[in-house]
Amino acid sequence: MSLEPRSTSVLDLAIRSTVDTQLNTLDAEPLVNQLKDQVNLKERYVLDELSNLLPRDPSTAIPHPYKHQQLNKLGEIRVVTDRFLLPEEKLRGVFLQKLKGKSAIESALSDTGVNLSLDVVVKVLNRGNLGAEAMVMFFNWAMKQPIIPKDIHSYNIIIKALGRRKFFDFMLKILKELSAEGIKVNLETLSIVMDSLFRARRVCKAIQVFGNSEEFGFECNAESLNVLLQCLCRRSHVGVANSYFNSVKGKISFNSTTYNIIIGGWSKFGRVIEMERIFEAMVQDGFAPDCSTCCCLIEGLGRAGRIKEAVKIFDNLREKDFVLDTGVYNAMIFNFISVGDLDECMKHYRCMLSDNCDPNVDTYAKLISAFIKARRVADALEMFDEMLGRRIAPPTTTITSVIEPLCSFGPPHAAMMIYKKARKAGCKYHSLPKLLLMRLSRFGQLENAVLVMEESLSKGFCPSRLICSKLNNKLLASSKVEKAYKLFLKIKDARRDENAQRFWRAKGWHF
Repeated sequence: MSLEPRSTSVLDLAIRSTVDTQLNTLDAEPLVNQLKDQVNLKERYVLDELSNLLPRDPSTAIPHPYKHQQLNKLGEIRVVTDRFLLPEEKLRGVFLQKLKGKSAIESALSDTGVNLSLDVVVKVLNRGNLGAEAMVMFFNWAMKQPIIPKDIHSYNIIIKALGRRKFFDFMLKILKELSAEGIKVNLETLSIVMDSLFRARRVCKAIQVFGNSEEFGFECNAESLNVLLQCLCRRSHVGVANSYFNSVKGKISFNSTTYNIIIGGWSKFGRVIEMERIFEAMVQDGFAPDCSTCCCLIEGLGRAGRIKEAVKIFDNLREKDFVLDTGVYNAMIFNFISVGDLDECMKHYRCMLSDNCDPNVDTYAKLISAFIKARRVADALEMFDEMLGRRIAPPTTTITSVIEPLCSFGPPHAAMMIYKKARKAGCKYHSLPKLLLMRLSRFGQLENAVLVMEESLSKGFCPSRLICSKLNNKLLASSKVEKAYKLFLKIKDARRDENAQRFWRAKGWHF
């Protein structure tokens, strides 16, 4: 069927319809309206005929000539950024886009596709530089997700994050909202609020908040008072703690922990007179001293330089068959370390083991540091092995404090031994490879230096260009060209990933 006859029929229909319309409405309408109707009728019949000739499915959208190309490009960019960005970075990147409206921000957060968890929420709030409103908005969105529990433990995360950045108005507002919604706060919440205010030196504000405990949902009892006093003493506000202790005496019931906190606060400054005064008040009120009390007294006497009196108290406790804990033995060991008497330290350490009292990480950290300071490296290594033998995993700070002085003694044999043992124990580190690489390269232990470098790269830590260049130069000078080239390729890949991550963060972290 040809198109020409069909086109003729279309024109005929249009002409006939026009003539009919002119005959019917010639006497009733003006000439201008007649012309408009003629045009409309022509267009309508022409479009109807064209739609019959060229049918189209209405459910099929007309493709945009450049839209798919742009979407593919954005998809490729998103895949690339997902490779380098952490989940918390993707979520924080939403707020860098300056989106307007709560629904737009929440929609963008949902579109990130991040597997949300409490750990991710903590990282988003504690890192970066989000403002108070952005932090609260993100947390409210996270609480709407079914995987996040709606309990006080989750709310403590946002309260702690706001308090750390000194957004106290938002922090107190959330506390009031929790009280209004019937969510009961706990002692951890009180500790977070008090410690945040004391760290910012808002002592009067913290005491005012504690005085209005009922307004914020806190209970005013001995346990809450102990939290307040403990936070004050931790931030070296012992005088304020002692004054508040005296002011509420008789209004709030005390317990033995209340007295121990004040005694422990004065013991850090070696104020023996104040310690004895609080101790006498404790006995008069009918509270018997416990191991925590003895530990504070011994520590305070040691800080005041009265070691003999501390030894006398310790011997009297043992003669009376008083069950001593690790804290009491640590206080005696630390006192002898402060005066440089390592033999007495080991004597009390063996006494601790004979009494079936288990040492902790603080015990070994102090002893190892004391041995290294006295250049008794063999004793320090032996103590380190004993610590690992008891399955006590030392933190990164302990390992760093041990390796740093060892690297200054000469060839890092002992430092390398501790590094390998700590690695087997599963310790995490950040600055250790830098210390070891500098010393290993200097003393020609290139094989160990390469092993440390490769392990650092595998764990995502890329040393500086200076260290990498020095190690490569040492390898080339030793005619180890192949090993230097392989290490160069690994460093190149690690540096490329690091630069890519830095680039995407500079571009906004999020698309």
